[in-house]
Parts: sequence; C-alpha cells; structure tokens
Amino acid sequence: MSYFFQIVVSGMVVGSIYALAALGLVLVYKSSRVANFAHGQIIAAGAFITFYLTTTVGIPIFFSFLASMVITFFLAMSVERIFLRRLIGEPIISVIMVTIGLASIIDGLIYLTPFGTENFSFPPFLPQDPLSLGGVSISWTQLVGMIITFIMIGGFSWFFKKSTVGISMRAVSDDQFGSMSVGISVPRVFGLAWATAGLSAAAAGCIIGNITGLNFDTLHAFGIVVFPVVILGGLDSILGAVVAGIIMGLIQQFASGYLDGNWGLNGTGDVMPYVILLIILLFKPHGLFGIHEIERV
Repeated sequence: MSYFFQIVVSGMVVGSIYALAALGLVLVYKSSRVANFAHGQIIAAGAFITFYLTTTVGIPIFFSFLASMVITFFLAMSVERIFLRRLIGEPIISVIMVTIGLASIIDGLIYLTPFGTENFSFPPFLPQDPLSLGGVSISWTQLVGMIITFIMIGGFSWFFKKSTVGISMRAVSDDQFGSMSVGISVPRVFGLAWATAGLSAAAAGCIIGNITGLNFDTLHAFGIVVFPVVILGGLDSILGAVVAGIIMGLIQQFASGYLDGNWGLNGTGDVMPYVILLIILLFKPHGLFGIHEIERV
C-alpha cells in the first residue's frame, strides 16, 4: 500500500508541474487560437536562465527564479511583437509554422552552447534528507516545488477571473470583434497572453529542472508532453489544464511503477501520454472540459 501512495505522491508532483506549464499553452490558444510549438524551448530557457544567474552571476536561487520569469515574460512578449503580430489575420497554419520555425532556431542556438550537450544540476539549497510518513517519502525539492506550483496556479486563476487584464483576455478569447468594439486592444492582449505564457513556462522549467536536473533533451521532452495534457483537458479550458495535468502525472507514474515493474516493460510512462492523446482525439476531441462551438453558417 505504501508503494501505491508513493506513486500517487510522485504523480501529484509531476502532474502539478504539467498543469502549470499547460496553463501557458491554453492561454495562448484561448486568446489567439494558435498552438505555440516553441513552448518546450521556453520551458528549457527558463530553467537554464535560472541556473546561469545562480551559478555564474551568483544571485540567490530564489531571486534567480523570479528574474528568470521576468526575463522570459519580456522574451515571449518580444517574440509575439516581432514575429507574430504582423501575422494577425493570416491563416492560422502560417502562424503555427512560424512557432515551429522559432522552436527549431532556439534548438539550434541552445545546442551551440554547453547547455545543449551537457548535464547540469542546481546547487542544493534545501535539506537533502527526504520527508517520510507511513513509508511514503518526498524530497524537500519536490515538496517546495509542488507548493510553489499550486500557489502559482491559484494566482493565475485569480488573475484570469478578477483582474482587468485577465477579464480582457477572457473577453478576447470569447469574441475578438466584440472586444474591439468595446475598446479592448486585441493586439495588446495577444502580447500579454504570450508574455504570461512565457512566465508560466519558465516557472515550470525551473521547478522540474531542480527536481530532475538540467538536460535540454529532458526539458524539451517535458514540454512536448504538455501538448497531450492540454488536449486531454481541452485546448480552451484553464480548469481542464489543471485537472488534466494531475491526471497525466498520475497515469505516467502508475504506468512506470506497475507496468514497467511487473510486466518487464521499459518506458511505458514516456509513451502513455501519447496513447491518451490518441484516445482523446478519437472519442472526445474537444477534451474533458473543452467547449464544442456550434457556428451558424
């Protein structure tokens, strides 16, 4: 039984980080109907910026974490401003291809640095002995990471529901032309959506990098798994991103813990998100919480 609860704890940790990363993808899609295929690269960039500021510049890790989120906030806003804003009104496939091109460029730039080819670890800043209760253990890094993640998810939820900017984002996601008619600047909302998505991606990258270590391929793979998460929850549902993140984390950990261990398999946890993706697309293509829009022709 303790093994079961250990897997549940591990799944909650991973799932909460998936949820945080998925919020950014959902936010960009809700506001602009664009899937950002460079999201995984932004996740990795956030982790590496934090590591660089901590180990090279000498800034304490907490302040490096905050600085990384600020940097990626403005970086993502700049990407939207320079590359994507001029594509407003163009076919969506054109915008998606631009994000794929940006992802390839960022990949190439990172592989030119040691971050693309070597493994790194954040210097320890928390107690190394894990917490144990009833045979279930969790490291301090996992516990603090999960707490920070849930705090940020709660903060984002409040931001979307209560703040003026958040309400503007929701209005634009529902009706762009109606939003413009009441004075909302749709291009400005697009920029803020991308910037906020960059912030959440950087936070997720920093947290997962502290838990698993810094390896670009691992961080990139983590970013790719976020796509099945948002498909499961619904591309336009913030609640769905949170719930689906937890579900996907639990499914991954149970697959790795039981299928790999009992059936002699290997890597089922890595494959399972894409199996879930195919099932959802076949039977519920709008996800668990997605909205099926009906348009009058």
